[in-house]
Amino acid sequence: MDIKVIAFDADDTLWVNEPYFKEIEEKFCDLLEDYLPRHTLVKELFKTEIDNLSLYGYGVKGFMLSMIETALRVTNNTLNIEVIEKAIGFGKELLQKDIEMLDGVEDVLKMLKGKYRLVVATKGDLLDQERKLKKSGLEHYFHHIEIMSDKQEKDYLDLIKHLDIEPQEFLMMGNSLKSDVLPVLSIGGHAVHIPYHTTWAHETVEHKVEHANFKQVQHMTEVLNFL
Repeated sequence: MDIKVIAFDADDTLWVNEPYFKEIEEKFCDLLEDYLPRHTLVKELFKTEIDNLSLYGYGVKGFMLSMIETALRVTNNTLNIEVIEKAIGFGKELLQKDIEMLDGVEDVLKMLKGKYRLVVATKGDLLDQERKLKKSGLEHYFHHIEIMSDKQEKDYLDLIKHLDIEPQEFLMMGNSLKSDVLPVLSIGGHAVHIPYHTTWAHETVEHKVEHANFKQVQHMTEVLNFL
C-alpha cells in the first residue's frame, strides 16, 4: 500500500459517542411513556431524524430538534412546555459530555504520526466536533481536521483533492461501513473497519464487504500489524 494520508472517523472510532445518544433516547422515551410504547417512540424518533437530515445534518442539535418535533407529533401538539424544556436540556447534556477515549487510540496515533499525514474526517456539528477534539487532547496529532456534512463519494474526492493526493494514497479508518468504508473503496481508496459494539441504525450495512483494499480489525491497535 502506497499510503500517504490516514484519516480517522471521530465518534465511536476515537471516542465514545453512540451510547450517550442511546442514554438520552431512553430518557426521552421515559418522558412520553404515557403516550406510546417505548419501541414505537424509538421508531418515531428515528423516522424524524432521517426526515430532518437534509435540513439539520448530523449531530446533537439536529437530534434535539427531532426530539421536540417527535414529541409534538405523537402528543398531537398537546405537550406540556416542561417536556420541551427537558428535551432541550437533554441536548445540552449531550453537548457537555466528557470525552471518553477508546482503548489504544492514542498509542496508535503516536506510532503513526511522522510516518503518515494523519487527518480527522468526521460528520457532525462543527462546534461540537471541534469542542470534542480539543477536549480529547488529540488535536496535535493531526495534520488536518475535516468536519464533513456527509460522507459520500464526492465528499471524499473533495477531501482527497484538498490533501493533494491520489485516492490510492488515502486510507480511511472508522466504525461505519456505510460512511467510512464503502464510499472510500468506490473511489479507489483503502479502508479499515473497526466495529463498535453499538451503531446508529442509519449507519448499518447488512451485506459482507469483500474488496482488495478493505480490512477489518477488532481493535485499532491491530492496524499497526500492517502499517
